[in-house]
Amino acid sequence: MRLTDRIDRRRRRGDGTHRLVRDLSALNPTHHLTEPVGRGPTLERLLDRLDPAFDGRLPESFCVVGPKGAGKSAVVAALFEHLAATAPTQHGAIQTTTRAATSAVTEFAAVDARAADSEFALLRAVLAAVADDAVPERGVGTAALRDRLRDELDRFRRLVVAVDHVGESKTVTLETLDSTFEEMSPALSYVAVGRAFPDAHVESVEVPRYERHALVDVLTRRASDGLVRDGIDHETVSEVAAWADGDAHDGLAALFSAAVVATDDGATRIGSSHVAAGCDAVPEDGCALGRVFALPASRRRVLAVLASLDPADCSSVTVAADAIAAHPSVDLSAATVKRVLYELADDGIVRRVDTGLGDDGPGRPPTRPEPNFPTTVFDRLGGAGDSVTRSER
Repeated sequence: MRLTDRIDRRRRRGDGTHRLVRDLSALNPTHHLTEPVGRGPTLERLLDRLDPAFDGRLPESFCVVGPKGAGKSAVVAALFEHLAATAPTQHGAIQTTTRAATSAVTEFAAVDARAADSEFALLRAVLAAVADDAVPERGVGTAALRDRLRDELDRFRRLVVAVDHVGESKTVTLETLDSTFEEMSPALSYVAVGRAFPDAHVESVEVPRYERHALVDVLTRRASDGLVRDGIDHETVSEVAAWADGDAHDGLAALFSAAVVATDDGATRIGSSHVAAGCDAVPEDGCALGRVFALPASRRRVLAVLASLDPADCSSVTVAADAIAAHPSVDLSAATVKRVLYELADDGIVRRVDTGLGDDGPGRPPTRPEPNFPTTVFDRLGGAGDSVTRSER
């Protein structure tokens, strides 16, 4: 038994309670472990691509592709963090005892395209990762940032930058990476991470869906961190893994939601009924929560209120927009909220469900809006801030 389990057991005995959850954030689908579980072969393939860096050469640019929940972000983020941490010198340069310290320095940086969603933001994020001096957020042009990054790099300093979530509806494209970094290509290469790049001119490393046994290992590791000892058994974890079908994001979201349901029921273990409720709380073919959390706060508040509405207040987009706009946490007109809902639906974050009511008139067919992401996880992780509380739901 781990020491933390021993202490928690005595604390629960001392206060007369039987807690199930030790740290709900450990089940957060948007959180990545520093040591990925079940992805050893993938890590080796990525290291094969990056191996020239250990000989003082710049690796070629390449892509990392795979479906939602395959662990692309988790693997690349962990790998780049470890590569930087192994360096005894500033900026994460790789040095070994068997290779000359005078060889060219290869550094590593990682940025998220959901935050760096333009050429300017991309250049600024990369500069902030490698420059000693502060990088201005405004008052400087894209060309100036490009020149400064080029000046930071030379024949003795090279950079490999991983750009996550490339090619989403609101992020930079692979073509933008090529044009942005073209002038620095002798000293800079990229690793583009995304779902698919059918027109890519560079090689790709594919990350497949998790095999069921591997996903069981992922969920078990997270449950051991987030739940008390014996809070869930192997068979129940296997139920979640079988339902998730290789998608770690949805599996973790379902496990998170099941833990919430079990806690609300006063249960001391997660059972099959809790798992069923947790799986029901995760939409089929839904949107990754990371995309939702990357939205501006005003849009997250709209989504939080939408998730809290009674069915009667969601009978159509217009009715829902009126109800959302009337909420005190939302400082938008009903017309603006309606437009936002349609835009979020176009991005796959909101799902428009056919009401079944015919309409021979012009315009969009009658639909009602539904969140297309795990709302229980969104709520418990504070997706809307403090503006919409669970007591209102």
